[in-house]
Amino acid sequence: MAFNFDVQETMDRALDLWNSIPPAAQWTLAGIGALYVARGALSFLQLFLNCFILSGTNLRKYGKKGTWAVVTGASDGLGKEFASQLAAKGFNLVLVSRTQSKLDTLARELTLRWSGLQAKTLAMDYSEDNDADYERLTQLLSGLDVGILINNVGQSHSIPVPFLETSRDELQNIITINCLGTLKTTKVVAPILAKRRKGLILTMGSFAGVMPTPYLATYSGSKAFLQHWSSSLASELKPQGVDVQLVVSYLVTTAMSKIRRTSLLIPNPKQFVRSALGKVGMCGNEKFPNTYTPWWSHAAFKWVIESTVGATGAVTIWFNRKMHADIRTRALRKAEREAKKQ
Repeated sequence: MAFNFDVQETMDRALDLWNSIPPAAQWTLAGIGALYVARGALSFLQLFLNCFILSGTNLRKYGKKGTWAVVTGASDGLGKEFASQLAAKGFNLVLVSRTQSKLDTLARELTLRWSGLQAKTLAMDYSEDNDADYERLTQLLSGLDVGILINNVGQSHSIPVPFLETSRDELQNIITINCLGTLKTTKVVAPILAKRRKGLILTMGSFAGVMPTPYLATYSGSKAFLQHWSSSLASELKPQGVDVQLVVSYLVTTAMSKIRRTSLLIPNPKQFVRSALGKVGMCGNEKFPNTYTPWWSHAAFKWVIESTVGATGAVTIWFNRKMHADIRTRALRKAEREAKKQ
């Protein structure tokens, strides 16, 4: 049966329906519509200003040249880049990561490059959750004027995996490193910042913490935990002059993401960290307080999702599930091909 759609007739019926509504109700509906459009326009304007015009808090708020910054997960990827850019801004460094040789190499490179820079290192494996490591960190920081903590250490799944197939070790390590490691490190550093009445705690978040992500369920849950913990901690420490911020990131070309090529949506660590340190406090468009998405295309992508299908909507979760299921399939096929070559 043919379906005929008359545009003019439909418009006439809509107009008749509108005219049948009492004038007071018409004004009310028109006002609601205008407010909705205005809110969207203001939100887009805020996004544009945050991405391209406005700058974040100057890091000098947290200490003069020679103030110390603690960076976890410092030997590779984003952590290494945070250390390098903070060194360029005149901050001394406490570098914390698992491999002592990598820490020594980075410390040597930075102290040779930046005259007068001091760097201390601490090798600790966050997956071991060893109280002695946190005691060593406490002793290392004793007497130092620490102004910044970068909670960068983290772990994801080796490849996307259903929760029921996630190994116990992988599940344990993700929660221990991402959650307990971040909390216990902050427990050591935050009292120093609170005592000096100024400081900054930056914790690395993720799109996976904003948008439920099937096949990365444990990692997604760990980052959602950090989101709520960070926003809560920010409220607690604000009266003591400590700024707590969660940095939301999509993909970056790091070993964790396994992506090597940059694109419009995927910056390299240098680009991302420069943006993260330059946009501290730019939280105008975020659903959670004390949270910001520093890289412009990440912020625009997230804004579009939140303004349409919703970050936690069924469509978003379905898309994430399909995307990561496809990634898992390709990864398993690649592993199978490599196994046959051996």
